[in-house]
Formats: sequence, structure tokens, C-alpha cells
Amino acid sequence: MSVATDDLMDFDEALQRFDPVMGMEVHVELGTASKMFCGCPTTFGGDPNTQVCPACLGLPGSLPVANSKAIESAVRIGLALNCSIRESSVFARKNYFYPDQPKNYQISQYDEPIAYEGYLDVVLDDGTTWRVEVERAHMEEDTGKSLHVGGSTGRIHGASHSLLDYNRAGVPLVEIVSKPITGAGERAPEVARAYVTALRDLLRALDVSDVRMDQGSMRCDVNLSLMAKDATEFGTRTETKNVNSLKSVEAAVTYEIRRQGALLAAGGEIIQETRHFHEADGSTSAGRRKETAEDYRYFPEPDMPPVIAEPAWVDELRGTLPELPWVRRARIQADWGVSDEVMRDLVNVGAVELIMATAEAGASPDAARSWWVSFLAQQANTRDTELDGLAITPAQVAEVIGLVDEGKLTNKLAQQVVVAVLDGEGEPAQIVADRGLEVVRDDSALQKAVDDALAANPDIADKIRSGKVQAAGKIVGDVMKATRGQADPARVKELVLAACQ
Repeated sequence: MSVATDDLMDFDEALQRFDPVMGMEVHVELGTASKMFCGCPTTFGGDPNTQVCPACLGLPGSLPVANSKAIESAVRIGLALNCSIRESSVFARKNYFYPDQPKNYQISQYDEPIAYEGYLDVVLDDGTTWRVEVERAHMEEDTGKSLHVGGSTGRIHGASHSLLDYNRAGVPLVEIVSKPITGAGERAPEVARAYVTALRDLLRALDVSDVRMDQGSMRCDVNLSLMAKDATEFGTRTETKNVNSLKSVEAAVTYEIRRQGALLAAGGEIIQETRHFHEADGSTSAGRRKETAEDYRYFPEPDMPPVIAEPAWVDELRGTLPELPWVRRARIQADWGVSDEVMRDLVNVGAVELIMATAEAGASPDAARSWWVSFLAQQANTRDTELDGLAITPAQVAEVIGLVDEGKLTNKLAQQVVVAVLDGEGEPAQIVADRGLEVVRDDSALQKAVDDALAANPDIADKIRSGKVQAAGKIVGDVMKATRGQADPARVKELVLAACQ
């Protein structure tokens, strides 16, 4: 529940008086098997403090060694973002005290990042393209995780004690920092969401991260300031930390525009600070005063040599880049024969890549599209998550569709199987076997159910015999109920009509 009690200005009024300036910092956990500077595993969900060693705990005498796969992934990310790749980049120590950083400093990159000066063109809801300039993409290590116990908000304030899990400390990160995004006006929230969406799709296509925002493997810090219409300098910015869904990115920008607009209009002053985002109502609340680069006392990491990215190697990696998601979509759209409007709707709900992956796993594109934008979209809404946050893979959806196509499941039975997968009961085939859900194909068993239903409804049977074939629907429904939905409705109807001849 939000603790914010801010005065808010009407969004349209805020945009009439001020111009928003945004900066997006997106942290991406790389999908490497081991951490950035040691050999500890990076598996999500391990028991607390079981994936640690002297190096990632910063114990005396331990030395970091850079993960070559992480460096390769960072270069590929930089190339995909149209960045220049620095031939010799260095790591630095970013010094600060916080309990989730066991060394009291973070190994990161500062003035010599591996990738710099790029851009990403993103498509907005109406099909127009917006270019977001990228300042840098640099490598660093993730921090641990704090769990604050005893308070009402889950924050450190009011907690009785805190627990620390260092499993995540040292996991490889690439931080992608945009240049200031200006001129978006009322479309600023939409531009922010579209940019993070495009980044997520690009990183997934590169296969460098699972980009699960719900698990923290992709997180966005939203920087926002307002400047008066006649101003020539940017206003003071706030940084809303660790926003973990696409709709929340849009909500955070909207809220800060309204909050800062009201504060400035009342003669108040914006404080440069971090802010917490509250999923429940889309509000933000104050965190801590924001440090400047000088406060972090950056200096070169003395235990790490420069990272050398030789031009020939960079060119080799350039050749490994996949077809860009939006190029692929245009090709797929032509193959599917859907309109621009339909394709935009699929993009906006995050269904395109899922549909494509489901089709690649063996389902027909039409069936894949139907499942993701109807039943699975309903499940995502019910479970308050994004489509790609559902606990089901495209391969599993394709398997369910295959069972329907083979006549082993009806659509209603298939929906039961999908819900069971979402609830963590296992793979589709195993769920069908465990629950005994496969369609009944024994004509003798079906015939008995048909005879029983006709005997129980003699008036309906007479109507069918008199030629009112549509009346068979009542008998088919009774048989489906008697067989717990496991009968093939088409076959049942055939048996009903045959019995009434």
C-alpha cells in the first residue's frame, strides 16, 4: 500500500505549464552461468547465501576475474544499440556503504565504458518512430538483496530487523543509460514504456538475458524532471528506482509529472532524490537524497586489467547479431496477413514474440494468436502480471494446442490444462495423464451416455426425430456434463442424431 500523500496536478495542466525531461537507466542481469568476477552460480531462487564465495563476498585476499561471456554479451548489446565499442575499457570502484553490497564498493565502469554513443528507434502506439539516444552501456556487478522484517511497508523504515541474501551479489549486469529524452510532451509516459519494451525485446532476441522484470533480471530507474516552458536549463530530477513492469514505467512517469507539477506550481522545490514506486496505486514516495558522481569516489579498479575488445573480434560478434525484433515482426506480419492495427495491438500487449515462439514450437500462428490474446491474456489480467510473466512457455502452449489438434483435448479441457501449468502442476502431458483429462473416444461409453440423456429427455428426443436437429444441443450438453467435458462434442452429436433416426 502506498505511503504517498502528495498533491497532484492534472496531467494535461502539468503539460501545459512544463516540459518533461526523462532519462532511463535500465539494468539487465546477463544470463551467464556464473557471476561477473567469480565462479559462483547465478541460478535464480536458490536458498539464501548458498551461492557465494570469498570473491563475491569481498573477503580479504580474494581477487576478481572477469567473466568472458559477460564481456561478449555486453559487446553484442552495444552493437545492437548502434553504439561505438571502446577498444580498451576499464573497471572502476564505485564506493558507497549499503548492507546489500558486501565489499562496500561496486565494481562498475565509469568514464571508460565498453559501449557508448548509440541509439534505439522505438515504435509508438500510432506507428510513429521515436529515436532514443543512448549515452552508454557499461558492465558492472549486481548487489545483494535486503529483506526488511517487521514493518508495514516492506521498507527499512519501521522494520524491526533486516535479512541479507548475497546470492545476487556479483551477478553480471549491463546498465544501459539513455541521454536526456526531451520534446515528448504528453507522450512522455508512452515513449518511456515503448523504449523499455523495445529494449526488452531486443535483449531477448540477443539471448543475453531472460529479461524477467518480475524477477528483477531487468529493472528500470526512471529519471524525470520538469522545466518551465520559458526555461533554458533542465530542472532538478528525481530517480524512481527499480520499476519492474512496462505499465509501471508508464505509471511512474505520469505520477512524477503530476507530483512535480503540483509542487513547482505551489512554489516548492524539487529535491534530487531516489523514490520508491508503489505498484498498488502507481504512486512514488521519497527514498534517499541522490548522490552525485563525486560522492561515489570512483577510481580505477586496481585488481582488474583493462578489457580489450579487438576490432576483428568485435566485427566477428557483429556477425552474430540476430534479425532485429521489429524487422522480424514486419516479415511475420506479412506472413500472417494481419493489419498494422492488429499488429500494434499484439505488440502493445506483449504478445508478438510469444506468438512467434509458439508457432516456431509447432502450433499454427492463428491458434497461437488466439490462445495468447484471449484465454492467456485473461489469465494474465486475473493474476496481475504481464503476458510474458505467466508461468507457461510458448513450447508448453504449443503442446496444448497440439493435443487439441490431435483431438485428445477439447478447448475447455485444454483450458484446464493451461491453468494447471500456470499453477505449477507440471508439464501438459503429465497433467492430462494425472487428471485423466483426455477426450473419451470409446463409442460404447459415449453411446451409453447418449442413451441415458435421451431417456431422461423424451420430449427433446421427439423434437430431434421430427427434424429439429438444433434440439440436439441440449442432449450434447448433458452428455458433456456427464463425461466431465471429456467427450468429443462433434462425435457426441453424431451419435445423438444416429440414435434418433
